[in-house]
Amino acid sequence: MHAKNFTLDAYLKRIGLTEKPAATRAGLQTLMRAQLYAVPFENADVWHKKMIVSLIPEEIVDKIVTQGRGGYCYEVNGLFCMALEALGFSYTMLAARPRFNYTERRPKTHMVLRVEAEGEFFLCDLGFGGYGLREPVNLSSLPIEAVQGPDRFRVSLSQGEYLLQVWLEGAWADLYSFDLNPQEWVDYTLANYFNSTATNTIFTQKRLAILQAPQSRTFLIDNELKRITLEGVSVEQVPEEDYNKVLAREFGIRL
Repeated sequence: MHAKNFTLDAYLKRIGLTEKPAATRAGLQTLMRAQLYAVPFENADVWHKKMIVSLIPEEIVDKIVTQGRGGYCYEVNGLFCMALEALGFSYTMLAARPRFNYTERRPKTHMVLRVEAEGEFFLCDLGFGGYGLREPVNLSSLPIEAVQGPDRFRVSLSQGEYLLQVWLEGAWADLYSFDLNPQEWVDYTLANYFNSTATNTIFTQKRLAILQAPQSRTFLIDNELKRITLEGVSVEQVPEEDYNKVLAREFGIRL
């Protein structure tokens, strides 16, 4: 994954790292955490600009690194691929089938990554939004459970596919499933068009901004601002006239 305007120094500055992580398991964890805590998951281009999200690598870099914006799965995971490559990690792009909050079977419209570090393979995903991973998950020995901050995840094999679940309200909830068939960047073109335009995707139905912190998540879904912390959940309603101010204050997104 390449972009002519991508530089590792500018990327590391954007995500708040002063040193270059090593191409190790610990380095991968550091890199993923830093980007998650700095770059929000958001769909402002779809909702506010009524435009199809650009998958041109240079425009992703300009949007997230230069303009300080966020993005959804292809954008944030695509940018992460550029950083992985610059740091010497080997990775494979994969396609996943969203299952969270869906009763009907969905197409494989989500992008995830399988990254190699120190001879082992890890699931990395910085773009699933509300209950997405916080750190890489080791795929070498399944099933595996991983406690990440206030969240608990499980990866298992189910009917020949990998299944990611989150512990939610006293039960395991399916997030998405995937296999190991490699994808090329161009393979996400149709899925991106679907997510940017179809009336039955959350991206065209709601305004979304989500940002993780080490022990919390902050959501702005339409006009509801929600914080989930170890102490509990707080919710407040944002008046429409204050929406852009809250978006800038909480997520660094300036439209």
